Amino acid sequence: MALSVSSAKLSTGVEDDKKQKAFVFPKFVIMGHRGFGMNMLQSPDEKLKSIKENSILSFNVAADFPIEFVEFDVQHKRHTEMKGEPHLRQVVTKDGCPVIFHDNFIFTQEQGVIIEKRVTEMALHEFISYGPQKDGANVNPMFRKTKDGRIFQWKVAEDDPLCTLKDAFVKVKRSQGFNIELKFDDNIMYGEEELRQTLENILKVVDEHAEDRPIIFSSFHPDVARLIRNLQLSYPVFFLTNGGCEIYADVRRNSLDEAIKICKEGGLHGIVSEAKAIIRTPNVVTQIKDSKLSLISYGQLNNVVEVVYLQYMMGVDGVIVDMVMEISEAIASIEVRNDEDDEEDDGRKCLILFGEESKKVRISSDAIALLTKFVPKTTLFVQQ
Repeated sequence: MALSVSSAKLSTGVEDDKKQKAFVFPKFVIMGHRGFGMNMLQSPDEKLKSIKENSILSFNVAADFPIEFVEFDVQHKRHTEMKGEPHLRQVVTKDGCPVIFHDNFIFTQEQGVIIEKRVTEMALHEFISYGPQKDGANVNPMFRKTKDGRIFQWKVAEDDPLCTLKDAFVKVKRSQGFNIELKFDDNIMYGEEELRQTLENILKVVDEHAEDRPIIFSSFHPDVARLIRNLQLSYPVFFLTNGGCEIYADVRRNSLDEAIKICKEGGLHGIVSEAKAIIRTPNVVTQIKDSKLSLISYGQLNNVVEVVYLQYMMGVDGVIVDMVMEISEAIASIEVRNDEDDEEDDGRKCLILFGEESKKVRISSDAIALLTKFVPKTTLFVQQ
């Protein structure tokens, strides 16, 4: 059954608008990370280099599995004047086209030298010239820089051209929901008017092409999350957070407590948190639910079936995953029942049966404590 993720339109600027009923997913949801999964070019795991992330091919392959949404990153040309021919100027100012791409920079090679170009400062025709083209050519090769500074050529088993937000609406199966992450550079200070213009241009594409497709918006940027909520009341808005796994200069981004506060003050519908933060402090799930918020998780831990089951039992509403096939098929065949023959003192033991092998996984407070031991401590990463 297709999910309906749009709420009744309400008037803007009214305090009661922010007191709407809690948004609840009708079932535990699986979301494909950047489609069929992100690309980790440095990984020996070929599954993480199978299909070009954030591409039409990746979105449609993911849609063949029992998942409800694909998650992807949308960026927009910055509203700054650039010298050049008038038709080029038009592309990179207010009439810029929202594009789907995760990284802030595209790396390419010119005359044997690796160079970087900021995505939001490129004209649309230049952006789509990188990587494979519709005619099969590949004139401008793409590279990717990892967090530790290494650079890898962007080679995957099944490549696909870069795309725009409009392309996704037009070419991806209409039954597939979109989790649209609104992407902004952490190292740039944006004025509210610039953020507003950017979001209005993105919303214009959504309004023209969404039809009845399920859509949610999400962002790591607190002000962006607040603004997109104020600019429209048709689609749920989620605040993205590392939950303290990384530390930022903006304290609003540094804990799940801050995330709850942002959601309650801004009338947002839920939180998308790093799975590590949830597993470290399982009681936060109850706190989030008591605040009438939905909770989704992301992160590499979500590629482990047992960790996904654990979150399912903790009350998490869904997960964003890279291993779309493995996780979606396991969850699709899940069956949960009480284990009455061997009851624990806390009464929380249960059996989870999945797949033809009827593998048993016991979820209890002890299991939570055990998994917590495998979650690394906070990584200090201070944004300037």
